[in-house]
Amino acid sequence: MKYFDYAATTPPFEEVITTIAEVMRRHYGNPSSMHRYGEDADKLLKRSREVCATALGVHPAEIVFTSGATESNNLAIKGVALQYQARGKHIVTVSTEHPSVYEACRQLADLGFEVTSLPVDAEGHVSAEQVCAAIRKDTILVSIMHVNNETGRVQPLHDIGVALKEQFPRVLFHVDGVQGYGKLPVNIRGWKADLYSLSAHKLRGPKGAGLLFVREGLELFSLLSGGSQEQGFRAGTENVPLLVGMSKAVRLAGERQAEAAQRMTAWRDRVAAEVKTIPQLRLNSGEEAPHIVHFSYPGMKAEVLLHTLEQLGFAVSTQSACSSKLAEPSRILLAMGRNEAEASGGIRISFGDEHTEQDIDELILALRQAVAQLESLERWKR
Repeated sequence: MKYFDYAATTPPFEEVITTIAEVMRRHYGNPSSMHRYGEDADKLLKRSREVCATALGVHPAEIVFTSGATESNNLAIKGVALQYQARGKHIVTVSTEHPSVYEACRQLADLGFEVTSLPVDAEGHVSAEQVCAAIRKDTILVSIMHVNNETGRVQPLHDIGVALKEQFPRVLFHVDGVQGYGKLPVNIRGWKADLYSLSAHKLRGPKGAGLLFVREGLELFSLLSGGSQEQGFRAGTENVPLLVGMSKAVRLAGERQAEAAQRMTAWRDRVAAEVKTIPQLRLNSGEEAPHIVHFSYPGMKAEVLLHTLEQLGFAVSTQSACSSKLAEPSRILLAMGRNEAEASGGIRISFGDEHTEQDIDELILALRQAVAQLESLERWKR
């Protein structure tokens, strides 16, 4: 079976697996304890924070460790909303955001906040002009993802961040960076971002570990009450082995980003070009994120094509992994103006740096074979 679902999760680096096992075996102390075991664990935690901060170009004190991007996104959005609600209760986001942002905003709307969800164009983009036009006197937060997890569309974060801060410096800017880091260059300072979310398992690290960049001086309402861990932003004993593993994955993914992106871009272009030659398919992704190709088979349920490819030895996905088991059309594709048939037949192919040219050759062959099989079946039914 060939795995082409790296946007959902990734196989950990061997170095990460080895490191996690070693830390679990040798450094099991609680980093808050004052004895040697605790001090050793705390040193590892501090070093992990420094590694992640260096990779992101920020200060170690601005890194808050979490259990993953869903927690990071919730802490960023709800933490800002509850901390700064005296300033206002208006939030601006985009209609194609990940469920962990979309649903967090819906929860806040139920609590009396007002959320403006900006529409995107047919390509899935939102502009800086749109964002700034949506800002009101009571706006406290803008939350926009770097790379769309379903279609691979890349938002113009630099333009948005610069325009936002020039015109509305008090409005906070959060970036969900999960699908971008390790695939595209990241410039948190250049984007003028106040908050930035990351998840380890999307970049060949462990599941259950993530981080939130919180700009120095920014306060957040803590969603987890208890001890004073993570500067009081996130109570609970830190999972030292996974966080050490994450820091290694962040470093390796950052170091290999340019080379990996070059290889994946070539594979993306090859697969996208093949999709365009198959009459039954419609390409939804563009030449943006190097690791994602997304297309629709209008009139064909996405899971039918997915399982046909699986029978041929290839694992791909439909919607984002968080939504793939829902028997509903893709919210993302509907927001991009696709009809229900197109939104119900979406397939995402996502690459990793372990793939080879032969893997891509075999994938293209399998895709053509799968569509031919399904087209033949449809003709027989008619």
